[in-house]
Amino acid sequence: MSRTANPPFRFHLDQNSGVPVYRQIVDQVRGGVASGALAEGHQLPTVRQLAVDLEINPNTVVRAYRELELGGLLETQQGTGTFISAKKVARADAHRDRQLSQIVADCMARAGAAGFTVADLLEELRQWEMPRRR
Repeated sequence: MSRTANPPFRFHLDQNSGVPVYRQIVDQVRGGVASGALAEGHQLPTVRQLAVDLEINPNTVVRAYRELELGGLLETQQGTGTFISAKKVARADAHRDRQLSQIVADCMARAGAAGFTVADLLEELRQWEMPRRR
């Protein structure tokens, strides 16, 4: 696994979302891997550093990192750090398809309730394919 310097990945918390903080961290790491912002060998901040940066309890970061490690997405090496794993997390195609369908359905429901159209969503998704300029 290559250990090269990577541009910093920034975590952002939404205290008003109703989503537990540890889950937001897990989701952001998974999203970073899915989008390519985090790649194999990318080093994440230490537990202590991320807790300080986000102004949260270190145990919250430990919980998120542990869940990601148990899922095979992270590797933690004592004294070296926490890295995006080289292992590919295998999922059954049917499970993966169901999961994506659920995500899209949830997104459509939330967007529709907020007054957005499918075209609005597609435009926003297309922007995620390109480097973010916001």
